[in-house]
Amino acid sequence: MHLGLVTYNVARDWDLQTLLRICRESGLEAVEFRTSHRHGVEPSLGKDERNDVRTRCRDAGLTQWSLGSVCEFHSPDRSIVRKNIDTCAAFVELAHDIGARAVKVRPNGLPSEVPAERTLMQIGKALAECGKIGSDHGVEIWVEVHGSGTSAPSNMRTIMDACGHPSVGITWNSNPTDVHNGSIREAFDLLSSYIRCCHITELWSAYPYRELFTLLQRRDYDRCLLCEVGTSVPAEAGALFLRCYRALWLEMNR
Repeated sequence: MHLGLVTYNVARDWDLQTLLRICRESGLEAVEFRTSHRHGVEPSLGKDERNDVRTRCRDAGLTQWSLGSVCEFHSPDRSIVRKNIDTCAAFVELAHDIGARAVKVRPNGLPSEVPAERTLMQIGKALAECGKIGSDHGVEIWVEVHGSGTSAPSNMRTIMDACGHPSVGITWNSNPTDVHNGSIREAFDLLSSYIRCCHITELWSAYPYRELFTLLQRRDYDRCLLCEVGTSVPAEAGALFLRCYRALWLEMNR
């Protein structure tokens, strides 16, 4: 397994040069550029700017693991769903151009005016369309286990079963809804075949991270886990913070 960073929220205020330097100094291997942050890696970049991002990440020895979009497909308004699919397509093109492996999307809740099963199916079908777009560009789509109701592992499994596209997987998000009687085993067994990425938060919290890491190791998971601590960190303290985070992560994987 490999450790990387989601720019949300630790690095939200770091520019690209600072972000690459701190990740290199900290021993982190990968980054998910979350949209709207100071790094500026967005679909609005031109061809030369995209080439520059690709080159700078390569020179820093940092894998562009994914792009953290906020595309979501739960709205009962079909025009909004279509707009989000089109936005996802723009992020897929960006991922292809800069060398990122995937685009992260999400559900963000279950509208009360629509039966839950219909919304879950709608999200799954939209993800299948995004998966086709991603496949055409050599880019995966990862749907974050996210949102009120949609973060329930059983609902996420329904979404993935409805999607059925091989280019679409999930980003495990280390949610409280994963935990039942102190264990995540039930949720993990339900979703493990779809896991393509993991967001991990405060390793010192009550979430059973040692169990998560053990279950991933038993599955021969060889992809990234991304630090997504919920508070921003000043750049001058960034390298120290991430070195300490990495040291704790290594200890918990022994």
